[in-house]
Order: sequence, then C-alpha cells, then structure tokens
Amino acid sequence: MSGLYLASQSPRRHELLEQVGINHIVVSSSYEESNVVDINPIDMVKAQALGKARHACGVPEGAIVLGADTIVVLDGAVLGKPKNQEDAVRMLRQLSGRQHSVITGVALLIKGQEIVFHSETKVYFKDLADFEILSYVESKEPLDKAGAYGIQGKGALWVDKIEGSYTNVVGLPVEQVYEELCKVLGAK
Repeated sequence: MSGLYLASQSPRRHELLEQVGINHIVVSSSYEESNVVDINPIDMVKAQALGKARHACGVPEGAIVLGADTIVVLDGAVLGKPKNQEDAVRMLRQLSGRQHSVITGVALLIKGQEIVFHSETKVYFKDLADFEILSYVESKEPLDKAGAYGIQGKGALWVDKIEGSYTNVVGLPVEQVYEELCKVLGAK
C-alpha cells in the first residue's frame, strides 16, 4: 500500500505500520492537542485524531492521511502523558492492581471521506511495589506515554492480561486500520 501519510511523530505508530508491511511516510501535524476533559473520552480521542489528520503537513492532494490519538482512562478520568517524573509516579500508583482502558481514536482521510473510529482495550495491572514504580520512572521510559507506561517495553512486566487489541495499547490498532483501508480501497 503506498500513498499513506502518518500524521504522527510517534515512533511506536511508525514501527507498528512497518511491522505489518503498511508502507507510509511520516509527516508532522500542525494540530494543537488539548485534552478536553469535559467531553466523553472516546469523543475526545476521535476529535484529536481527526484534528491531527486534517492538519497534516506536506501531504500531496489525493493522498491518504492517518491521524491517531491514544489515552488511558481510569474510572472515567483521562490519563494522558505525564508532565514530569512525579506525575508518572502518581499515574502508576493509580493504575497499580487495577483495570483501566486504553482508547485510541483513528482518523483516515481518503478519497474525500473522513473515516473516524476508535478501539478500546481493557488492561489489567498487577500490584506494583513502590520500588518498581520509582525504578521504572527513573528509566525515563514512561515519560512520553499515555498512562505513564509502555506495554511494548518494561511496562509489559506489570500487565496481568488484556481484553482487546494489543497494538491498540501500543498506540495504533493496526488490524482495524488495515480493515478500513481495505474496505475503502476495495482491496478485499
């Protein structure tokens, strides 16, 4: 598949697309994210994804654009990327021993259409000792990730189980992206 522009600077989204063989070009987006907390989290991530796709930079006319946004939701509260190490510690303590949702909003701009959808995965965390949290935060791995952990890294040690898409937790539900692209492009 060619002509796909990923409007995201996330190395994880880029790697996921590469891993499954979806050719793409990474571009930036001029969209300013704002985690609007007074709307439904699903509506928020879908709006963020669409904003990123609509504001993709340097995309030629007629190209396919993919935008995405991922959040962690615990008890209805959105946990975005931590502001600093203390914030990461706070988030991980909240997630310890609990179930939360990882929700990714996805927007595809293709053939004059705006296809917007989301994926939700339930993640069950083990109980975390304080020394585990502090050591992990000192590694700096959680600082650029929603909910302050990466399932594809050291954060995998704390995941008891998931219900739903693994790639969604990483940052992009590639199986759903593939299905949508096939539907619109008539590849199936």
